[in-house]
Amino acid sequence: MIEELIISFDNYLRFEKRFSTHTSDAYLQDLKQFQIYLNTQYNINKIDEVDFQIIRSWSVSLLENNISPRSVNRKISALKSFYRFLLKNGIVLKNPMLKIISPKTSKKLPVYVEQEKMNSLFEEIQFEDSFKGIRDKAILELFYATGIRLSELCNIKISDINIYNSQIKVLGKRNKERIIPLTNNLKNVFSGYIDARSQVSNIQDDSLFITEKGKKIYQKLAYRIVNYYLSMVTTISKKSPHVLRHTFATHMLNNGAELNAIKEILGHANLSATQVYTHNTVEKLKKVYKQAHPRA
Repeated sequence: MIEELIISFDNYLRFEKRFSTHTSDAYLQDLKQFQIYLNTQYNINKIDEVDFQIIRSWSVSLLENNISPRSVNRKISALKSFYRFLLKNGIVLKNPMLKIISPKTSKKLPVYVEQEKMNSLFEEIQFEDSFKGIRDKAILELFYATGIRLSELCNIKISDINIYNSQIKVLGKRNKERIIPLTNNLKNVFSGYIDARSQVSNIQDDSLFITEKGKKIYQKLAYRIVNYYLSMVTTISKKSPHVLRHTFATHMLNNGAELNAIKEILGHANLSATQVYTHNTVEKLKKVYKQAHPRA
């Protein structure tokens, strides 16, 4: 039964490949949608009855129902991973995904906050003189200074910070560990925050960032903090921790950092994922050129 194979694949992603919960959940949801389509449109319950034409009809039906090409590509990616798992375990003998062509998508430039507005955030916005205010500023400073992901920030422990060696240890996707340097400013921010944190009662573990009740910070709270403060300095539609990740990388590149160094700090598996930020730099150069050249 296809349902049982999907459950086995889900366990494989979570416990063997160590995919993040977010990615595993997304793949599981996509495969369940595919299973429903097979059942309702073709009355198929066995994986060996599925061929590339059926899979292609599914992708076409998604596009016809106004699912974006980007979302369709993610679902196709989930199905490709699923079939690789099936082949590896000898459950299927052929891979119908080899004939599937992903729909073209328009490339979107990463959204980021301008450098002047980030300066305004840290220099002009008044943070509360309380544990909450000190914590919120430390969260924003860390996101902007390191470009770490939301899940990574929430999982940092006190023991992951080494003030003496000016570095912080981050556990990224698939439990890959990386070391990120700390600026002098960030070390000062952490020193003040850790002092404030020590005054919180009923602290339940050694998570770096905690709530006012001493519990480990959760992702929705960290997201709301970023969204709240970015709303004070920018009008861009997306105001998320991931936008601060884009902002970090774009500002680093604009100020002369090498692409490989940014790749290592961000924890990208390959350089192609980092190269997207060069487009922002090119767009900035075009803008400067049009403004400065007399015949532009």
